[in-house]
Amino acid sequence: MEIEFLGTGAGSPGKFRNVTSTALRLLDERNSVWLFDVGEATQHQILRTTLKPRKIDKIFITHLHGDHIFGLPGLLSSRSFQGGNEPLTIYGPKGIRSFVEISLRVSETKLSYKIHYQELAEDGLVFEDNKFRVYAQHLDHRIECFGYRVEEKDHPGELQVEKLKAAQIPSGPVYGKLKSGETVTLPDGRTVNGEDFLGPAQPGRIVAILGDTRQTPGEEKLARNADVLVHESTFAKGESKLARAYYHSTNIQAAELAKRMNVKMLLLNHISARYTGKMALDLQHQAREVFSNTKVVKDFDTVDVPFQKLIKAGAKS
Repeated sequence: MEIEFLGTGAGSPGKFRNVTSTALRLLDERNSVWLFDVGEATQHQILRTTLKPRKIDKIFITHLHGDHIFGLPGLLSSRSFQGGNEPLTIYGPKGIRSFVEISLRVSETKLSYKIHYQELAEDGLVFEDNKFRVYAQHLDHRIECFGYRVEEKDHPGELQVEKLKAAQIPSGPVYGKLKSGETVTLPDGRTVNGEDFLGPAQPGRIVAILGDTRQTPGEEKLARNADVLVHESTFAKGESKLARAYYHSTNIQAAELAKRMNVKMLLLNHISARYTGKMALDLQHQAREVFSNTKVVKDFDTVDVPFQKLIKAGAKS
């Protein structure tokens, strides 16, 4: 699981930052890519990466401001020409379907695949399969805006081979069934339960990706115990009044949220064009005074989302 930033700027494209788009790479987990927002020229940014548009099967839109959706029609069209024949689902506030369908109709664009729309009205679970759950939560912006929380389900524990050998269970296909937690009957007549030979489950990872927002209780539900929190940082330390007036957040507010909610890593994006070079680093330094594991990301940064290490029984924490 990796997060790749295709655009990290706010409002309009700049020389060093494109507008917002974030890719959650789930190639090992489910051979797909999920996009969160599709700002103008996202498909151009993708050309500078190893991402394949045909691998994108879900797009999550936080809100309908142009810097988060103007790249969507072009990306959808290009996906059709680049081998993307599988259906794609778009999640977002009411109006996202109209925006896409009108854009495609007016431009007489024909797609080689079907789009499913899930327009959100309430908070809660919006997607679940055998590996992931995704929750949406209202934020506080000038228009309806959502944040998303991606929860990976726990991974089964490792098969304890030494324990199997001690129980004189011969190796072979039976090991695969036991690793799946099945109950099997051995050639000698014994019945064994695979659950008895598995180590502790590996907790799944949690990634929270927020849209534009002022401070709001909804943020806490999304961020709680997240391995990675992606949060906007449109304003800097000392600009909380401006941030509130424009329905945005400061770097310090994001850092305080991360600290309060036991987040493991904070990634700041949606950076205003007025923060370049040293000023962008200042945003990072200020936030680190509150929450040390903070990074101001830039376009094309890729961040691995690691598993949390399990503490073995009897070991000191």
